[in-house]
Order: sequence, then structure tokens, then C-alpha cells
Amino acid sequence: MKDLAKQISSLAQKYAMETAENLSEIVKIKSLSGQEEQVQKVLKRQMEEAGFDEVFIDPLGNLIGRIGYGPKILAIDAHIDTVDLGNLGNWDFDPLSGVIKDGFVHGRGSVDQEGGAASFITAGKIMKELGFDRDMTVYFTCTVMEEDSDGLCWKYIIEEDKIRPDAVIITEPTNLNIYRGHRGRMELMIVFHGVSAHGSAPERGDNAIYKASRVALEIEKLNGRLKYDPFLGKGSVTISEFKSGAPSLCSVADYAYLYLDRRLTWGETKETVVAELQEILDRLGIEAEIKIPYYKGKAWTGLEYGMEKYYPTWKIDESHNVIQTGRKVFVDLFDKEPVIDKWTFSTNGVVINGMYDIPIIGFGPGNEVLAHAPNEKVPIDHLLMAAAFYAMYAFSVNL
Repeated sequence: MKDLAKQISSLAQKYAMETAENLSEIVKIKSLSGQEEQVQKVLKRQMEEAGFDEVFIDPLGNLIGRIGYGPKILAIDAHIDTVDLGNLGNWDFDPLSGVIKDGFVHGRGSVDQEGGAASFITAGKIMKELGFDRDMTVYFTCTVMEEDSDGLCWKYIIEEDKIRPDAVIITEPTNLNIYRGHRGRMELMIVFHGVSAHGSAPERGDNAIYKASRVALEIEKLNGRLKYDPFLGKGSVTISEFKSGAPSLCSVADYAYLYLDRRLTWGETKETVVAELQEILDRLGIEAEIKIPYYKGKAWTGLEYGMEKYYPTWKIDESHNVIQTGRKVFVDLFDKEPVIDKWTFSTNGVVINGMYDIPIIGFGPGNEVLAHAPNEKVPIDHLLMAAAFYAMYAFSVNL
């Protein structure tokens, strides 16, 4: 495989500036969740120019390129929606410039995570040039709406497009490390009801704010005793919103809710999270409703699609074939051992593996500390190394 690795590395280097220019072209197009149409059209053209066997857009707006025809399926995924630009005063350059300078492609989405898409399009071009003829299908997925609801796009691909890969490479930024998991997350509401009364005689009512406040203090304590996993770290919970309602500002509040952001470590599930909150309510003798919100978004195609805001924890054992194949590919290409680690943030893996148990390896260009941050930029060297990795992985993995 060393000779193949040399061929692939040479082609990745040859197409390095083309990869950077492809990325620059899409960085210049603002592509918030649900507004990805123009970027998808450009990416579709880039895939076609690279010689992919098939390129199509599904009803949710995911762009899917295909190389190969075999029964075993490898998917390489990049979400191409980005967060907004934020305070422009925090940027040292135009976030939509896509400028190529000093060995970097600059701009929003260059790291999170359109760089992955640019790299895997080059990988596809390399595969076609080298005559990829394995009994396997490789899908290259430019997915939508991830920033609004991680994994929603893959729920659609698996359930509606009926594409279920045997393994997936997630190209979220890993700083060219190999990642094998991350904490899950979920959002919850705790809704409290009371009885209103005139503010001059609060004893006649039942104030929902006081109930919510007592529970809020217990949730603060709960955060300190949540589970810990040696690889993924500790679970966490925080209250991100506290709202209440009353007939007037001279009345006892008859309604309140707490909105929770809950990060889930290994062994924590939707059921365990709800149970620990119910235990607090029972212990305090407070009646309230625990709800898991439902996300429903409108894609750029006009299709509405949704899922519960529960995004399961996942991790892949380091000895798993998908990880060990990645390790060998890395060594063959770069002549050194990779760092094997995890993401801090959440990815489409919450659905791909967390819900559907499909093996995942994470490998992507760029440093995740720049995700959602000003002055986002990705090294061109990362782009060409990622392109080489994806192509070599497709030639190497046994599914």
C-alpha cells in the first residue's frame, strides 16, 4: 500500500491549490441552515467536474455524490451550513472573502466545515484518476441544517433516501487527528403551573416562579454530581432560559419554565436524564411537566422535517476496524502515528452512530477551536492531507 500512498499523496499535492480554490468559492457564499441552495449548486458542479459517477440532490437539499457501484457502502460526510458571522468588529478580514493567503483559506465555514467537503471532492477526483474499482460504493454527502439540529440530515438520508452506510467518515475539524466519539446532548423544558392572585395578597395564590427557583437551585447542585467517563469526560447541565408569566406585573405568576442544556456522557440517556429531574421534583414535592422539545425546520427545498431534540452520546472502541484502518492509512501517508481523541462539540454522529449504530471515524482539516469563532481559517496543507486520507481510506477499508 506504500506505493498507492505515494501516488495519492502526489495527486493531493498536485491538486492542493484547486482544492483551496474550490473551498474559497463556497466560503464566499453565505450558507446558514435552511439557506444552502447556492452553495449546493456550486458543490454539485465541482463534483461533476471531478468526474463523480452520479451527483444528485435529495428532497431535503442534501447533495450526494457517488463513486462506485458495490453493495458495501462507505459515506464521507460534511455539513455545509454555517453559523452566522457574528460581530464583524471581531474579524480581522471579511468573513465571506474566501481569501487565499499565507497558506490558508480564510472565512466563515472554512473550518466548520466546508473544508471537509472541498477535501473530499478532491479525494473523489483522485479516486477516479487512479481507477477506483473496488466492489464498494462511496457516497460523498454535503448535508444541510446540521447547525440547527445535528443529525437531522442523516435521519433523512437513512430513513427517507434509504441509504444506510456500513461506515462513515465525518469530516468535522479534528486538526488532522482521528476522533472516535463525543458527548451527546439534549434540550429539556420543565414547566411549572401556579395560581394567580393579586400582588397585594400573594398568600392567596401559588407562585410558579418560587417552584421553578427551588428546582433551579437543585439543578445547579445536580451538575456537580453527574456521571464521568474516562474518555468522554463528565456530563453537564445548565439552565439557559428562565421565563414566567402572570396576568399582570401586579399579580402572582401562574406560569414558569426552565430551559435546560444537558450534555450527556457515556451511559447517560434520555430516560436517565428525565428520571434524575423527576427525582428532584418528587423530593421537593413539586408538580411540573418535563418536556423534550421537537425541532421542525424548513429546508431550502421547502420540505419541512423534524426530530426530537435528543442527540445521543456515541463512541467507537479504539480497536474497531474503522479506527484501526484510519490509523494505518495515516501512518502509510504521513509516516507517523496519529493522535486518537474526541470532539468537544456535537456532530452528525449523534444520529449516524448514536441512533443507528453505524461505525464512524472522524478526520477533518482545521482546528475545532476556530469553529463558530471569528478569524476562521484552514491551512491548505490540512486540505490536501485530508484529501489524501479520504482517498486512501476508500482504497483500504474492508467493510
